[in-house]
Amino acid sequence: MVGGGIGGLAAAAFLHRAGIQAVVYEQAAELTEIGAGLVLAPNAARLLRRLGLYERLAEVGVPLETGWQFRRWQDGRVLFEQPLGKECERLYGEATWVLHRAHLLDMLRSKVPDEAVRLGMRCTGAEQDGDGVTLGFADGSRAGADVVVAADGVHSTLRDHVTPSPPAHSFGVCAWRCLIPAEAAPELARHPVQTVWLGPGRHLVHYPVSAGTKINVVAFSPAAEDDVESWTSQGKPADLVTEFADWDPRVGELLSTATTVGRWAVLDRDPLRPWVKGRLALLGDAAHPMLPLFAQGAGQAIEDAAVLATCLADGREEPLECYERIRLDRAHKVQRVSRGRLQLNHLPDGPEQVARDAAFAGENPLRHNSWLYSYDAEEACR
Repeated sequence: MVGGGIGGLAAAAFLHRAGIQAVVYEQAAELTEIGAGLVLAPNAARLLRRLGLYERLAEVGVPLETGWQFRRWQDGRVLFEQPLGKECERLYGEATWVLHRAHLLDMLRSKVPDEAVRLGMRCTGAEQDGDGVTLGFADGSRAGADVVVAADGVHSTLRDHVTPSPPAHSFGVCAWRCLIPAEAAPELARHPVQTVWLGPGRHLVHYPVSAGTKINVVAFSPAAEDDVESWTSQGKPADLVTEFADWDPRVGELLSTATTVGRWAVLDRDPLRPWVKGRLALLGDAAHPMLPLFAQGAGQAIEDAAVLATCLADGREEPLECYERIRLDRAHKVQRVSRGRLQLNHLPDGPEQVARDAAFAGENPLRHNSWLYSYDAEEACR
């Protein structure tokens, strides 16, 4: 497993559960997750439960009572909201959770033996033949494996060993992120709700994480020429406040409490194929880099991991090809939906915006995402 992020650790966890030895090679000297919050819908939550992680999830996560609560930028008027809570559990067997990425990483790490995680190992390439794959590392060392899974992210080193990396397209948009102590945030932001404020050329998302002690904020606005695609890139809190200065005062109240903010360019990539070549397979963002607009990046990586482990454990004749066949269309659909969100969220005020808001009113609040929430990755293998 090349990459010790959510996808790589999830794959290792599911493989070890199936009795298959898996080693994770991570370039960082320690396992840390850059970023802030994420959403785990029922399609991912049910898989974590099967890994024995439900109790830990309940300790550090926040079960949402309402999701996709769209509000109008000027006055906070609710355009649409998706009741979750007990109704979500009744329909899909699981709640929808929000939590800090670091907590999810720790949870997955707990299901992988200590000796199976090798840190400070930057993979530089791979060679394969009929007997296996040999990985090369920056320190000159090499390691062999029957199968290699590239879970090394959107800037994957190993992707080109499978298929040419897709070119990145700019939408002229940058993303911001910050974590705010709950006690400093306005009451509106402390509720167990995934709130999405929509406005011309911008939108902003907030929800509580870390058992409700912090508020995760992600915002999108026009990009600057020097914005880069890196989660470590930093912005200025005052600039974030300025971007949303004429919005509902509650947005300004929330943003004014931020002391540190990340800022990076949002780039899009077309769906790619194949994901598999010989004994090398792509997983997570290495296979399907998607815009962070549909709250499914982590969920799709966890689905990949569960399917990969099932296909390898079942003794199928071509397990990696089976993994690709099961996952490809599903992940590509989520990619397309994620891409469509940006234009829809950023419509200028006018006829199209009015039509969008009217369409929200006609949605079945929870069942319209049944295709997403009801999906069982392990069942799909059967």
